[in-house]
Amino acid sequence: MSAERPTLPPVRLHTEAELARDALAAPLLARAVRLARWAGPETRVGAGGELVEEQLPAAAEHLGLTADEDGAAEASEAWRLAVDAGLVDVEDPEEAEGEDAEGTAAAGENLALITGGSPQDVLSIWLDGLEAVHADATAPVFEDFADLVGEDGSIDFESLDWDPEVEAEFLDGVLGNLYLLTVGDGGADAAPVPLPALAASMIVPEDMGEPTDDVLEQVSEAMMRLDDQFRVLEPIGIVEYRPLDEALLAEEGEDATPPADDEDVTRYGMVKLTPLGLYGIRARMLEAGVDAPAIGDLADKGADALLGGIAYYPETAARSEVELWLTRRGVDGAAAELLGAARGADQQAPLRRLHCQQALALVGAEAEPAVRAVLDDPELGGLARVWLAELGAADVPAPPESMIFWLAIDTIAAQLESEGDLEELQGLVEGLAGQHSGFFDEAWRVEHPATADVLEAMGQLHSDKKKAKEARKAAFKARSRTGA
Repeated sequence: MSAERPTLPPVRLHTEAELARDALAAPLLARAVRLARWAGPETRVGAGGELVEEQLPAAAEHLGLTADEDGAAEASEAWRLAVDAGLVDVEDPEEAEGEDAEGTAAAGENLALITGGSPQDVLSIWLDGLEAVHADATAPVFEDFADLVGEDGSIDFESLDWDPEVEAEFLDGVLGNLYLLTVGDGGADAAPVPLPALAASMIVPEDMGEPTDDVLEQVSEAMMRLDDQFRVLEPIGIVEYRPLDEALLAEEGEDATPPADDEDVTRYGMVKLTPLGLYGIRARMLEAGVDAPAIGDLADKGADALLGGIAYYPETAARSEVELWLTRRGVDGAAAELLGAARGADQQAPLRRLHCQQALALVGAEAEPAVRAVLDDPELGGLARVWLAELGAADVPAPPESMIFWLAIDTIAAQLESEGDLEELQGLVEGLAGQHSGFFDEAWRVEHPATADVLEAMGQLHSDKKKAKEARKAAFKARSRTGA
């Protein structure tokens, strides 16, 4: 039943039905679907599956795009996505037909799933599209492709100074930071993040005070790079992006210097993950083996997995997870299961008991029989009395003194493990110590695995020097008694 700290806080995702609707509304996927339906016997493709140049104007017209190079480029981009996402199947030309031979295209297997499949089917197709767009975003920009082609027709990739793994790792790092900022600031309702701050999060060392000119130049280069990449990513629906103001480039030259404190930071680009973006980035992280929990992950698990899983969740996220668990499981027998899962002497057991008490509050009065059944339990009896008192129940027996001290140690151990607010923890320490004039004379005798560690922490946290010294002496006695 032990818990591990999640790498990231839990995210609250929209339902799959809502996300599937968002995916279908993403401009790039919507265009890809329209082109897949437009394709027919007369559609011709090149050796790489791309639409032949002569058909791009017709494709652009079908999509309602401008009849110019930009329209043709957007149509070509949508066609590539249709191929990558399995909306279109291409038949390559036979080698024997020569270099100028053309292949054909037809509706792909996934096209029917767009309207006839489940939300999961739609999201799977969208994720395939996201992978393709992510690869496009990290691809090098060719100013003059002809310069890369040697006399023998081969391409000199080394002259690009481009490492696909490094580029992908950089963009994934940026998206990971954006995900963390978004989840930590309220999810999809979080405020947009300034592009300079996002670039700096990848470049500026955490222990650096004033950035050097060299570091600022690297941040500037990263901003320009990210501006291009977010423009590529926005049409697939993962971000809302306000691009870097191009007037800045005219004012400052080729690169935009990070803004001064009094400047309008929005001119330097603002980016925000959409609900679909949160889903997509989390899916990529899970694929890469990153622990990225979502609220609802534990709804169909047992109470032991629930209390262990939410051990380090923020309070509101933990409450939401428990509510979903109770909705799925039902309250009948839930209290007994929660109390059973709260037992233990491992490091996370105090946190499980804390979350158990909070979960029982959501169960309500129906939990009272199960709670009364553990009044004599040495680990749960104190918790049970506190819960019954908060419920306003009658005939709650007074706890023995040993249980009072055990509960005090367990409560502080839970707060220490959760690494909560330091001022709140200090107030808890001083409040518990002040309730009993001889607290430290008795506390070191408590039979709890965390007794010595808790008393050591109380000695560090207590603002009264005399009490702090008493706590440290008590911690020494506790360690001596157990031979630690």
